[in-house]
Amino acid sequence: MTMALPEWFYPGPEGGWTADMLDRLPPDAPRHVELIDGSLIMMSPQTAFHMFVLRRFEQELIPPDDLAVVREMTATLGIRQRPKPDIMVVDKAALMTMKTTSFKAENVRLAVEVVSPESMDRDRTTKPIKYSDAGIKHFWRIEQESDQPVAYTFELEPAVKTYVPTGIHRGRLRTNIGFDVDIDLDLSRFIG
Repeated sequence: MTMALPEWFYPGPEGGWTADMLDRLPPDAPRHVELIDGSLIMMSPQTAFHMFVLRRFEQELIPPDDLAVVREMTATLGIRQRPKPDIMVVDKAALMTMKTTSFKAENVRLAVEVVSPESMDRDRTTKPIKYSDAGIKHFWRIEQESDQPVAYTFELEPAVKTYVPTGIHRGRLRTNIGFDVDIDLDLSRFIG
């Protein structure tokens, strides 16, 4: 017996999916999906490492009052580009209502990706290029090294719209992205 595939599984309209269509996916579509180059990308279930890193960053990334830390929301970078960074720092003024689902690139100050085995290529190459082309000033990539996070931090070089490295952080992430950041990266207290 052959089951019909759900509507969201098919390639979508001619020319691909567009950013505004993500908010109108059918109820049976996966919750964690992003749009890259007009294609829907399903995201794998997260690991404990991924969850604890997100929790730590969400708790310890403390921006000034005009900014907000958000997670599991998308950034609309273009008509066929709506990736879902793990964490973003956004202009609070862009958080118009509690129904907000995405932020324009000009309202995103920082995009953070926690690398997973299934997202490795996207997080290391595809997404940083999309973010820099859109003008997002700061990008952090978090990798797992012996059950501990290593933060690779980057800042946009605006003349060529590419990221330049600003640091590799183990144990503690101290930097400035328009405000001071000091995040304890040690996850050992979470591991049994």
